Amino acid sequence: MTTLFLTRHALTAVTGKTLYGRTPGVPLDERGREQAERLADRFAGTRLSAVYSSPLDRCVQTMRPLADAAGLPVQTAEGLVEMDAGSWTGRPLAQLRRTRRWRQVQEAPSRFTFPDGEGFAEAQARAIAEVNAIVAAHPRGRIAVGSHGDIIRMLIAHLAGAHLDLFQRTMSDPASVSVVHLGDGMPRVLLVNDTGGELARFAPPRHPPRTSGRGNLRG
Repeated sequence: MTTLFLTRHALTAVTGKTLYGRTPGVPLDERGREQAERLADRFAGTRLSAVYSSPLDRCVQTMRPLADAAGLPVQTAEGLVEMDAGSWTGRPLAQLRRTRRWRQVQEAPSRFTFPDGEGFAEAQARAIAEVNAIVAAHPRGRIAVGSHGDIIRMLIAHLAGAHLDLFQRTMSDPASVSVVHLGDGMPRVLLVNDTGGELARFAPPRHPPRTSGRGNLRG
């Protein structure tokens, strides 16, 4: 069993204001840097096996304090990158919310593709493939995975068995952590959009104790 800690990047100066997509060079602001430091504290005692991140600056900067505290490198993974918003990149969200096509983003994202950009179904498929590769590389590992809000929500929808059109029902706030267990049959979603508290309790022991007899007693 592999434990994944799906972690959204911390705050930037334009988080929630602009659809910045894959715009390069968008760093964390002061609030975001503080969130990243607190995030590292939350993982104390978790004994991570690896730290992965979207290659965009805001994600790498979020994951670096955590990786440094664990004595691990930040490994970038293209499959975790934010969606390509195409010609919508850089537009104010308040403006986009007034367009007719925004309703499709909210209600039927599986059939939406950003103009000159990426579709939600395409983005979900490459994120799933990346996560599967990470799990295969780290059986029984404890992996922090830094990505973006929509990517994490689409992964959670897939792992919970929900249709892509329902992914907007799940939240992923800046610097939040969602925890899943994979690689041992059915996926298990343990925690979604948590923004406080220690996380070590969600990682199972590396070598679970053996049980005697033919089954477990349930009290």
